[in-house]
Amino acid sequence: MTAIEILKHLKDKGVRFTPQRQAILEFLLGTDTHPTAEEIYHHVKAKFPGVSLGTIYNTLNMLKEHGYILELSYGDMSSHFDGNAKNHYHVACTECGRIVDLHRPLLELENEVEVKTGFQVHGHRLEFYGVCPNCASPDLKKMN
Repeated sequence: MTAIEILKHLKDKGVRFTPQRQAILEFLLGTDTHPTAEEIYHHVKAKFPGVSLGTIYNTLNMLKEHGYILELSYGDMSSHFDGNAKNHYHVACTECGRIVDLHRPLLELENEVEVKTGFQVHGHRLEFYGVCPNCASPDLKKMN
């Protein structure tokens, strides 16, 4: 789905369509880097100098609440945002904080969890942590 299509769906739900929201959404849909709100702000500010950080946070929260983006928290006080809201996994570097997507049906447990617990499962989150190739020392590379 494109940014325009998402914003049209949101407009049908009463959410205002603004060029700043479009820029935020286009940036998130066009990157796989999982940026922070501050990184999104700097990118959008280059195009819309009057945009505020509050507008960025409000838009991100609205997009998250409507299920169009994911918010990823890793305990470093900065959430990262993912324009791909489909169920997938992430691998985070414990050295530099880089986050990459992993698209593979590793766990199909949602149905099993529903049957065993009676919960209506709306999603799950599984994350892997390690050291990315850029941060790995030469000695570690030799061992692999």
